[in-house]
Parts: sequence; structure tokens; C-alpha cells
Amino acid sequence: MKSILNILSTALLVFTAVILAACAAGDDFDYDKTGLYLSGTENNPVVKFKVEDTPASYAVTVQSTKKVENDVTVTLGIDASKVTEYNEANTTTYFAVPEGSVELDKTQVTIAAGSAISDAINVKVVSTDEFKEGCTYVIPVTVKTISGTDAPVIETCKTIFLRISRVLNFYSIQANSGASSNFIFDQPIPLKKFTYEVKIYPEGLNRTNYPQRFLAMEQADESKSLLLRFNEANSDNKLQVILDGNKFISNTEFENGHWYLLSFVYDGNTIAMYVNGVLDTSINASIDGINFQRYEMGMSWGGYNTRQFFAHRFCELRVWDRALTASEILGGMAGVDAQSNGLKAYWKFNEGKGHIFHDATGNGFDMDWSKTSRAVNESDMVPTPDAANAIQWVRDDKNKVTE
Repeated sequence: MKSILNILSTALLVFTAVILAACAAGDDFDYDKTGLYLSGTENNPVVKFKVEDTPASYAVTVQSTKKVENDVTVTLGIDASKVTEYNEANTTTYFAVPEGSVELDKTQVTIAAGSAISDAINVKVVSTDEFKEGCTYVIPVTVKTISGTDAPVIETCKTIFLRISRVLNFYSIQANSGASSNFIFDQPIPLKKFTYEVKIYPEGLNRTNYPQRFLAMEQADESKSLLLRFNEANSDNKLQVILDGNKFISNTEFENGHWYLLSFVYDGNTIAMYVNGVLDTSINASIDGINFQRYEMGMSWGGYNTRQFFAHRFCELRVWDRALTASEILGGMAGVDAQSNGLKAYWKFNEGKGHIFHDATGNGFDMDWSKTSRAVNESDMVPTPDAANAIQWVRDDKNKVTE
């Protein structure tokens, strides 16, 4: 628990630093300066708008830094071009909401004479049917016109970006030793700089010193791989990572009953491991390329599929041919856009039935688990068509995430 609290504390410090940096640029907010601004944008123009069901409303108001002497009328509107401007200025990847998904109950508000805050307009999300998985949507509500005052709009507070935060209930796979096997693709994915990601929900951590291996991302001949296992060498519920011979143990002590996004980034000089978007470990390394072509679910060799079995759930397996930044990783906690730059293969494991796992990128790296194989000794690989019958899907209240 201590490690989780440390992670959350670090994330909060990083988040606060980003906000302060954003506020330091451009026209700084100053309560002593006469001007108008959209309520809630004083520190950060991006504001969370939680949408559990539709319709859902968010009240937007305009404020003045001082009480106004006359009635001030402000016209507001939704301007999708503001999203593009924000992304370019802040290297973010927000999406404007699809047309027809949002309504305003009116477009004008008034700050009455002797007051400093207006009445509200209601921004209403009427449907999320056109929203795509992995896309983070914002509603850019901006000041169009002002009448009744010569006070300017504080430029950095002129637009509020309502970031839609949906509660999603998703499918995942429940690990089963009978499903542990290897899928080898017809073609490799050449990687120089890269990022591997996977989401896991531990259920079988038990602080033993016996390895609990659950994933390997490898070359076809296993000569270069990312191998992940818990409780190796008395590591006390910490994760051992082996990437092309480079070994380290996580600082995080993991717990059962929590979802974790694990991200492994190689930028040409270092290997960095992130847990839920927060840097856990970084080591110097030199990797002369990897041709990823083989995915191992669980530990499949010989009888180790049962002896090293790790009870858990998993989903969101991703392969990128570039090193992601910390902010990009944080933005992918719930999922990512399948057409993201550098995303070469992406298995959401959200099919909910069957044994074929589709590559969401469209690059053709689908996996048919009836066409897997398992090593019974050091050299022989035996086909395991029955592994497909052991695939177990699960979707319940544990499988929920807030974007």
C-alpha cells in the first residue's frame, strides 16, 4: 500500500507542476487585473466533466475579476478549432466531440450590475454513441462576444475545455493455465526505440519466493524478449523485468484487486518502467533492435504452465515503435486511439467471446488462439489447439475504469 500511495503522491506532484507551468505562460491570471474569464479556468482550462449516463449536464458561468457597474452580456459557443489549437500548443491528443453529441441550452449569459458572476448555460452531452474507444474528448466552450463593458477577456481563460470522463465497463481475459501458450506471427515488427504496454489485475499474489510468470513478448526464436514475473528471488510481490538480458525489480509492491497499466519504454539509452503512468524504475541499457514476433500468454513451457501460474486478469496489450512520454502513457490509462502515431499492434482483448484476438490497428496482427504451440522440452514445440477452449472472458464491476 505504501508504494501505491507513493505513486499517487508522485502523480499529484507531476500533475500540479504541469498546471503551474501552463499558468506561467501567456497572460497570467491576476485577480487584481480587471477582466472576464470562464469560471474554473483560473489554474487550468481543461476541466473534468464526468459522464456516467446521458443526458449529462455541466453548468458554465462567466466571472469578472471585479463587480461590474452595468449589465454585461457574454455570448458563448462551441468552437472545435480550439481543440486543434490547444493540442498544437500543449502536445496533447484531445478530440472534439462528434457533431450532434452536445447541446447548449442557450448561448448568452449576463453578469448583472453589482455582481461578478453570470447566470449559467448548461452544456449537455446527449449521446456518446459516436464516441470511439481510446479517444479522449473535450467540449471547447469559448467566449464569442461581449457587450456592456470595456473589460477584456483574460486570454488564457477565454475557453474552457470540458474533458469528458466516462465510466467504462470492459471485458478482459481471466488467466487460465490451460490457455498458456505461444502465438507466433507470420511477420515480425522491427523495433529500435519502442514501448510495450499491458493492463493487469492481480488476484494471486502471495509473497512466495516461487516465480509467477505471466507474459513474454519475444522474437520468434525467443532470443530477445520482454519477460515479466512476480516473486522471483524473494521479491515480495514486486515485478521482475527482463528485457533483452537487462534485469531489474520494480520499486512498486503490487497488491491484489487493483488494475495496473504497465509500460516499458526503451528510448535508445534507457529502459523505463511506468506503473499507472508514473515512473517506477529507469536503468541504462543498449538494445540492438528487437524483431517482435511472438507473444506468450502465461508461462507455457512444460509443466510450468501450472507451477508458475499467476492468477490475474489482463487486457490492453500494445506494441509501439517509439518511446512514449509520461504524459502520453497517462493519457492511455483507459485505452488509446487505434490509429495513434507509432502504434504497430493493439489487442484490447474486448471481444467478450471466442478465441480470436483482433489487432485494433488494422495492421493484421490478429491472434487465433487455436493456432498456438507450447514447448514440452528445450526444443520441441507442440501445437495446442485446445488452448482456445481454455480462454475465459470476464466483465463485472471489477472491470471498470474512469477515463
